Amino acid sequence: MDGPSESPELWAFLESLRCGELLSGTVAAIERFGVFVSLDDGPGHPLFPGVGFITVPDLSWRRVETASDVVRVGERVSCEFLMFDTWNLEARLSLRATRPDPFQAFAEGVSVGDELRGRVTGLIPFGVFVEVADGIEGLVHVRDLASPPVGDPSKAVRVGDEVTVFVTRIDRQRRTLVLSRRRGHGRREPPYR
Repeated sequence: MDGPSESPELWAFLESLRCGELLSGTVAAIERFGVFVSLDDGPGHPLFPGVGFITVPDLSWRRVETASDVVRVGERVSCEFLMFDTWNLEARLSLRATRPDPFQAFAEGVSVGDELRGRVTGLIPFGVFVEVADGIEGLVHVRDLASPPVGDPSKAVRVGDEVTVFVTRIDRQRRTLVLSRRRGHGRREPPYR
């Protein structure tokens, strides 16, 4: 897009929006990289199916494989306005910002040292991810995975294994949970509130 002279009405509409404002519309198209939303207010887009756009990470607090796991074409949505994308001449939106963050609710109910049960959801070179509640994953660093320690996470667990873990750190601001398979191992830090 070349700027205000190409679509003056659309440019003026997008410039009038404020961060955090709620916008409503209809899901116009679902692509692998996100969702186009035809907004109730404002003009149409000269190229895209909608003026609003939601990236896949902004659809849900949970990790999703495809946008169609969360929304359907024709569905009505209310989203928070994040920013005016001047390159694509669109309103970047967040559907997840309008919903409660499940991590914060989870963090209210757990403390450092708590024992939890979970399922291994992923292995990476330096540890494993364990889902301890619906949509809530924590990282067990490879050094805290087995006793004696192993160098390769696949030597201790496989994806799908049910394991017992202990909370070693909760960072509410960064939405991270650090776990250990060994009770009392690692730094015992107070949860970030």
